Amino acid sequence: MALPQAMPERRRHVPMTGIRENMQAGDRTRLAMLTIALLVAGSVFSMLFSVTTGASDASILDVVRNMAGAEAALSARDRIIIFDIRLPRAILGFLIGASLAVSGTVMQGLFRNPLADPGLVGVSSGASLGAVTIIVLGGGIAAPLAALLGIYALPAAAFGGGLITTLVLYRIATRHGQTSVATMLLAGIALGALALALTGLLITMANDQQLRDLTFWSMGSLAGATWTKIAAAGPIILLSFTVLPFMARGLNAITLGEAAAFHMGVPVQRLKNVAIVGVAAATGASVAVSGGIGFVGIVVPHILRMAIGPDHRFLLPAAALLGGSLLIFADVLARILVAPAELPIGIITAAVGGPFFLWILLRQRSRLAL
Repeated sequence: MALPQAMPERRRHVPMTGIRENMQAGDRTRLAMLTIALLVAGSVFSMLFSVTTGASDASILDVVRNMAGAEAALSARDRIIIFDIRLPRAILGFLIGASLAVSGTVMQGLFRNPLADPGLVGVSSGASLGAVTIIVLGGGIAAPLAALLGIYALPAAAFGGGLITTLVLYRIATRHGQTSVATMLLAGIALGALALALTGLLITMANDQQLRDLTFWSMGSLAGATWTKIAAAGPIILLSFTVLPFMARGLNAITLGEAAAFHMGVPVQRLKNVAIVGVAAATGASVAVSGGIGFVGIVVPHILRMAIGPDHRFLLPAAALLGGSLLIFADVLARILVAPAELPIGIITAAVGGPFFLWILLRQRSRLAL
């Protein structure tokens, strides 16, 4: 009699567990979708806040009415300030913030650790080296390449530098299909130092005007944002975003290990190739037009993982929205903190991201054996 009594109990227990797990998964999915909806609204607000903050007295309502066709809502002076100066700056800032945040999310998923970031592992330094090369040598031995590529010469050079650095880093840090966190960080430091050394060598060859431009560019800034820069960097960043929906499933699987992902039907090598090229393209284009802006790629993904979980189907679009919004707000702070002067935006992101990175490192050091 004991056996017939135990079996019904067991049958009841298994479905209840499955239902409970499905409810939990459903709750997290709804939370992620709600978070993305809020981030969309926050992104729109950040853009409007950016274009209406400053010396011009135009309000958000006036800008919205002007965009809707009521030209009398803004004076001719305000239209020039907003649509020729602030709007391209806000759009470029959003694109750069989104690209850095998404690049950090992809690298963390690919390397399976929360410390990977284009700025920390030398990718941004490699992209900077490529950009400085074309800036300094674009009027000399690199003049034919600069003339051939036109406005895309700077993003292309930065993309090449970032791609080479990423490929070398992945080759050094990965052995037998396993990526060592300690090796990745140390190799990133070494590659970044080498790139900075070569960058310094090129800077010594620059003339006075190039040297002044490079000094401010190296600290990161959106002050020179124009529609031309958006036309140069925007298509590269947006093109790299088009592959994101196809990477989410693979990045989810690869968190279990490359062998497990392969047995689940994920083309692991193709995923790695696409991820590396996409990160290099997005980071290179961003560095080319804004200079060095650090820590966005490590702060944003970590905040979102704590909020909505590690599912890359939601994590990637949420990172793009939050990264873009945060960089816009950082740019507004850079403009108003020492007005009428302007802080380099890289100082703002480093002041916030540095302590945050240390906090992540202290939380993860026992698990990562660092």
